[in-house]
Amino acid sequence: MSGETVLVTGGSGYIGGWCVAGLLQQGYVVRTTVRDLAKEAAVRAALSKITDPGNRLSFHAANLTADAGWDEAVAGCDYVLHVASPLGVADPKDPNDLIVPAREGAKRAVSAAIRAGVKRVVLTSSVAATSKGVAGSWASDETHWTDPAAPKVSAYAQSKTLAERAAWDLINSSDGKTTMATVNPALVLGPVTSRDFSESVQVVERLLSGRVPGIPRLGFNIVDVRDVASLHIAAMTDPKAAGERFIAAGQYAWMGEIADILRARLGDKAAKVPTRKVPDFVIRLAGLFDKDLGSVAPSLGHRHDNSSEKAQRMLGWKPRPIEQTVVDCAESLIAVGAV
Repeated sequence: MSGETVLVTGGSGYIGGWCVAGLLQQGYVVRTTVRDLAKEAAVRAALSKITDPGNRLSFHAANLTADAGWDEAVAGCDYVLHVASPLGVADPKDPNDLIVPAREGAKRAVSAAIRAGVKRVVLTSSVAATSKGVAGSWASDETHWTDPAAPKVSAYAQSKTLAERAAWDLINSSDGKTTMATVNPALVLGPVTSRDFSESVQVVERLLSGRVPGIPRLGFNIVDVRDVASLHIAAMTDPKAAGERFIAAGQYAWMGEIADILRARLGDKAAKVPTRKVPDFVIRLAGLFDKDLGSVAPSLGHRHDNSSEKAQRMLGWKPRPIEQTVVDCAESLIAVGAV
């Protein structure tokens, strides 16, 4: 890694920030894109809680929806981690509000990487792009692709699927010098470094603050943000990862199990975590007034399990225990004053 330079897009984001930190800890020279260079001070402050960047971190302005800045940011880089993408729990009125920046941003980042001749791009996708698209409960892996045209597919799932497809199309039509891998995370939790955290962390934040009417019948594969970052770096450097998709997912847990961990491990700090279970109809009713709850209502009672066996087998990746991820997430939210 001596002298190798990596561009991480979206360094002000949750996954992007931890990717920057992980690369710095391993000795890489890191560049990161932000929409506005005014964010640099806040990003550096957050990173300082994890590692000392020294003089190995620089910032470049680039927007997912504009051409300016991309070639300059990528020039001279050995690798690109394209993490930047809009995140939305609730569906916007116009799905294109998520789809267009995700797809066009992926095309801009990958095209710039191909033009610059980088060795590999690692694109952050999502398990939202690996859905089987059938009713009820199911298990999925990297061989499955979400059908963005299917009924009731969320705007977020459409955006991640179409962005990943567009990126693969660009790579597959290029001369082959630049390879690509994708990382498809499940629900990302773990420590936050500021109050500007990802919407995925709402699962823990809402439980801790008592902002849910009770325990809904919702479950997720949970993955630690630090493990997501480490999988990006493994997929970046391992020759076997070229041309592959990798699901980043740990243990499956129902909301009730997450609540149990919080109460068992945090004591009085988890006093507001609800104990009673809530019927599905109550969540659906609440979802009429709370868009975030409304967006997850279709998943009530259904187990959608995502396997990370491929990443563990091919790259030696191993997710940390769910208890550590949930507790570290909760304690960091308390530390930054978010709950």
